[in-house]
Amino acid sequence: MKILFMRVKLRASWVHSLKEKRMIVRSIVQKLKNKFNVSVSEIDDRDIHQIIVIGIVGICGNSSHTDYIMENIIDFIEIHTDAELIDITKENVMNI
Repeated sequence: MKILFMRVKLRASWVHSLKEKRMIVRSIVQKLKNKFNVSVSEIDDRDIHQIIVIGIVGICGNSSHTDYIMENIIDFIEIHTDAELIDITKENVMNI
């Protein structure tokens, strides 16, 4: 088995408060958890209201499945949020 790790950085230029940002983050996090059965959390830049950085971790059967899930997660984020993807870090970590 492989551990999937992703760090996704988004820019929501229309957001003007941390309250607005939290609503967007909660929506993205919950949708990803429900759709892909992964652990998701905001991991950085919590006090910057236009930048969203989320970490995504999951366990997959093999490397090809991990790559497939990562690509589907990226596509899902692009479709389900108006925020602009500005950076993606993806890793397949060790065999379990």
